Amino acid sequence: MTSSVIDAPDMTGLIELSRDPGLDLKPVILRVQTDLFLAAPIRDRAVLSAFASLATGLIPIVDDETALTVARKLAPCPETPQTVLAALAARGGAVCETVIDAAAVVGPTVVASAISSGSDIGHAIAARAERERRNAPDPEVTDLALARDSHARLDRATLDRLTIRARRETELAETLLGRRDIAAADLAPLWLHAEVPLRKKIHDSIAATAALRFHPQAPRDIGTVLTGLSRGGDVKGFLAALADALGLPNGFLGSAPNPSSRYDLLTLALRAADLSEAQAVYVFLTLNGTVARSADRVFELVQLFRSLTRPAARDLLGAILDVKLPERGSGAEHRPYYAPDTAKPRQQAERISSRNIILPSRARQTV
Repeated sequence: MTSSVIDAPDMTGLIELSRDPGLDLKPVILRVQTDLFLAAPIRDRAVLSAFASLATGLIPIVDDETALTVARKLAPCPETPQTVLAALAARGGAVCETVIDAAAVVGPTVVASAISSGSDIGHAIAARAERERRNAPDPEVTDLALARDSHARLDRATLDRLTIRARRETELAETLLGRRDIAAADLAPLWLHAEVPLRKKIHDSIAATAALRFHPQAPRDIGTVLTGLSRGGDVKGFLAALADALGLPNGFLGSAPNPSSRYDLLTLALRAADLSEAQAVYVFLTLNGTVARSADRVFELVQLFRSLTRPAARDLLGAILDVKLPERGSGAEHRPYYAPDTAKPRQQAERISSRNIILPSRARQTV
């Protein structure tokens, strides 16, 4: 026997009194049962079912004062069965408005009952929607609190949602990067926000799998084209050519969280485009005068370029920008002869007809 059944109050006295034809105990029973329901320490399925059965039978036949009192008590309770709220809303008037205004949950059955009662609930529903909008938690505050909770388990969907926002929100990104329960590979979208040691860890985790996949060759002479545009100071043309070579949107540098990280993103793109170190250094020294005048910054960029592998740079670029780099290549790229999807050339066997066979003749012997 469940605890809810054991703890059920003794209603024998009320039952005996209800047999008196001169007394109407329906309002008393409904009020008492409502108070017992709200005070119950456990509202299991049996309690909910029993209360819903009793309340929905009494609500349509009690007086308005009792119905309004019960509505004010039951509406704010999130565990009140929707069938009970629907029975209250069906009475219309002040009872219906109380349910729509104060109910923790207003389901379709409750709304349908309110409409069928003939009550004008439009203003009540509008007021409820406006109140919920004002009281809705700020997503930024909620996400940051979740990221800071080291005991909160971040499933894949939650982590993806947080990283999408963290790409442009430094505080959220730094919080996620500081967690120890997130794999380094899952932090790839936040690589620009990470410090050098963590960047290396993320890169190495990405490189382990990136090297196993096919990556198309960079467009021929892209290094020569980019260094020429850089030498001429054509920044717009340079970025357009680089974006086209990698299959990226033209404004991809705008995805950097701050101006200082744009050159880190540019360095990643140069490595993904398979420029040589000498070509990359030439770009650092000619594309932007402010960067070129800072020997320390140029040295940092060169060190970053050297630390990257091209496959990992492509994957990091795709993760940061949330795009998939096209895997295109020239028609002359190598394809293994015995690959499963390779068409095997078949040599046509020469047709041999018996008519074409010339047998060796034997000299005819004469006697």
